[in-house]
Amino acid sequence: MAVVRWNDWEGHGLEHCVRIDTGDGLTLEGVVAGTRHGTYGGHYFVRADSAFRTREVRLEYVGGPLLHVESDGIGKWYDVIGNRELPNLADCIDVDIGITPATNTLPIKRLSLGVGESRDIAAAYVPLPDQIDGDFLPQRAQQRYTCLVPNQKYRYEGIFRNFKAELEVDEYGLVIDYPDTFRRTRLK
Repeated sequence: MAVVRWNDWEGHGLEHCVRIDTGDGLTLEGVVAGTRHGTYGGHYFVRADSAFRTREVRLEYVGGPLLHVESDGIGKWYDVIGNRELPNLADCIDVDIGITPATNTLPIKRLSLGVGESRDIAAAYVPLPDQIDGDFLPQRAQQRYTCLVPNQKYRYEGIFRNFKAELEVDEYGLVIDYPDTFRRTRLK
């Protein structure tokens, strides 16, 4: 088990996240009092299998919408609340929850990239509250990960929003610094 906390880059918001290795996969669970793009509170739960493929995602914004989706781990997604398949997420293996850097752990661990190696992926992106347009469901998002230093530093590119950042990670693959967005804080 690993417990970490992040602040937003300006030091205003706070997130508490627990990563648990279950033996047959891992879970990421956290609470966020965020200030990026407005103020919000949220609770998330992500379950992945032993190959770090996303299998279940729950996110609820305080006073707002609830999302609960499941995946078969090979790219077929299902909206548990709406009782429907989500064909727009076909071939998405990873989830990217916009309010947390925790979910970057999954593709970093799953892809096992060597130095200089890059891989493009399609992720199921869960938007921030001010980005929700219509149903509260993940959107398909093109991304790229490049290994700069194995198990230490990766370049993340959000191709879908023309964004790049170099992510420093710890031994669990959890982000330490996500420039201009999140930074790890010390637990007391």
